[in-house]
Amino acid sequence: MDPKTLVDTLAAEHTLPDDAFLALLETDEADALLFAEADRVRRAVYGTDVYLRGLIEFTNFCKNNCYYCGIRRDNHNVSRYRLSEEEILSCCAEGYSLGYRTFVLQGGEDPYYTDERLCGIVSEIRERFPSCAITLSVGEKSRASYQAYFDAGANRYLLRHETADEEHYARLHPASMSLENRKRCLYDLKQIGYQVGAGMMVGSPYQTTENLLCDLRFLEDLRPHMIGIGPYLTHRDTPFRDMPNGSLALTLRLLAILRLMFPRALIPATTALGTIHPQGREMGLRAGANVIMPNLSPKDVRRKYELYENKICTGEEAAECRSCLDRRVEAAGYRTVVSRGDAK
Repeated sequence: MDPKTLVDTLAAEHTLPDDAFLALLETDEADALLFAEADRVRRAVYGTDVYLRGLIEFTNFCKNNCYYCGIRRDNHNVSRYRLSEEEILSCCAEGYSLGYRTFVLQGGEDPYYTDERLCGIVSEIRERFPSCAITLSVGEKSRASYQAYFDAGANRYLLRHETADEEHYARLHPASMSLENRKRCLYDLKQIGYQVGAGMMVGSPYQTTENLLCDLRFLEDLRPHMIGIGPYLTHRDTPFRDMPNGSLALTLRLLAILRLMFPRALIPATTALGTIHPQGREMGLRAGANVIMPNLSPKDVRRKYELYENKICTGEEAAECRSCLDRRVEAAGYRTVVSRGDAK
């Protein structure tokens, strides 16, 4: 198929045969058409609205040892921290005053935050901010734990699958982790009733185009409400320190493909995009993204939550960050809105 036929078919049918997906992923010839069609589709479904999620990175302790991650257990150069319940609630209060109506509690898999502690935090946020959505991103847990968080008031859960190919997954993670369990978590979360977010790293070490096709097929089966992707970015204190970063161009291409596959999905223009290119988040919005996740964490801990190097916005106050984002989103042709921003 020629580039226009590929894009038109994907927009109409929301899928392609394997060989057509591979052809689309491996060439830049269709990029301009892809971006234009993805933007048309997102405007048809969501207009120019960009939803903001207030990100609270509440712990950088992690029991896992993923080979790509800067807060992995065996990185002893990390200055570790945990936010108290009151500090987390203070971040929420500041975010609420700035117009955020979704709070994202993200952290490493930190055993200190037992189900009891986490449920207490979630229920207190729910009580103080009843109109807001509460998103958790705290990794792999049992179904019973996920149910407890949901019952306490959590609405959404982000758990990137990272790669849907078992062999590739094993090259990125220690033997104690498995793709089977990661997928089990995602299906449990959907069955419980969460709005679920999955996604993959683009350009991670050893990734092939066939791996990305596997990701697309997995997402077709899971049908998540949110899909978060970003370019792989290296960190000096990981086994992958000498690996190259992922590709901005391929990440944007995949964003547009995902928008055409999942017209109603919530798709963020990630911080990693803004880290790899000064205009990366704006490029992401123009390629079909409709969510941005600015940081509400206390300024003094932001640099400590370093999954990859050179992360942006670590020195800004929350209000300063919000004002900057409003201007940048408007300049890109969209508008930030005060809304929970549920998937349609």
